[in-house]
Amino acid sequence: MATHHFRPTHYHTAIGAHEPVLCIADGDTVITTTVDAGGRDASGEQVTPGGNPQTGPFYVEGAEPGDTLVVHFDRLYPNRDWGYTGTVVAANVVDPWFVPELPEGGRARWRIDREQGTATLVEPATKLGNLTIPLDPMLGCFGVAPPRGQTISTATSAEHGGNMDYRGFRQGVTVYLPVFVPGALLHVGDGHAVQGDGEIVGTGIETSFDVQFTVRLLKGKRIHWPRGEDDNYIFTVGNARPLDQAVQHATTEMLRWLQQDYGLDALGANILLGQCVEYDVGNVFDPAYTMVCKVHKRWLNL
Repeated sequence: MATHHFRPTHYHTAIGAHEPVLCIADGDTVITTTVDAGGRDASGEQVTPGGNPQTGPFYVEGAEPGDTLVVHFDRLYPNRDWGYTGTVVAANVVDPWFVPELPEGGRARWRIDREQGTATLVEPATKLGNLTIPLDPMLGCFGVAPPRGQTISTATSAEHGGNMDYRGFRQGVTVYLPVFVPGALLHVGDGHAVQGDGEIVGTGIETSFDVQFTVRLLKGKRIHWPRGEDDNYIFTVGNARPLDQAVQHATTEMLRWLQQDYGLDALGANILLGQCVEYDVGNVFDPAYTMVCKVHKRWLNL
């Protein structure tokens, strides 16, 4: 097990089988940085075109199709003192007749106090004044190279991960990703200092990040969609449009997980979900929506 300090020099706005920037092994830790969604680094300098640029990919030795890559987010935190957001909710999340009443959109600027762990609205001026909210850092976009030789834009998401914008992908969470190509080719990026459910204005508070993660490899463990867990929940992620298809993917993956790893029979898994399932909205802005199916861990110690 080794710790690698990696300083990126170039980035990708699509996730695929790019030339790896670093080879790492099962159990290794990587300490690196990401730029914001617009391609600006910790100093605010434009270093790459925008569009959720990704750091990586990282080649995991021994990873093969049919394995599962486990990524623990050891540390996710802004590394500069400002960020920005959109200002107007997407037309698809309000009634069609209400769309003409939406204000003209633009950008809001936020001041990030990393010591206090807060973000404060600086502009535009509204009746919110200098609204201050607690930081809850998360990665909006990350994933492994997708199957069938695809290279998929960081604007969207699928089985490989991608632009899921789920606020539950925060520090301390463990993520499970299906491996589709040798080495898995892990990409990370799109740090949000905080974000509401759904990313309904098209952004979180976009900023550059310090990122530390540790990888493990589950050989021969096949999963179909991203999974995750924190201290309280296990959860599965479905990415698709329409929204009901995202729900279907996430629910199906949870039923598989409960039966394969938690010893439930098919009927028991269905009954448990019927009364104990919780759903979170990931992204409802991008080309593919994201839905999350959750089960509290207290129901798994039966």
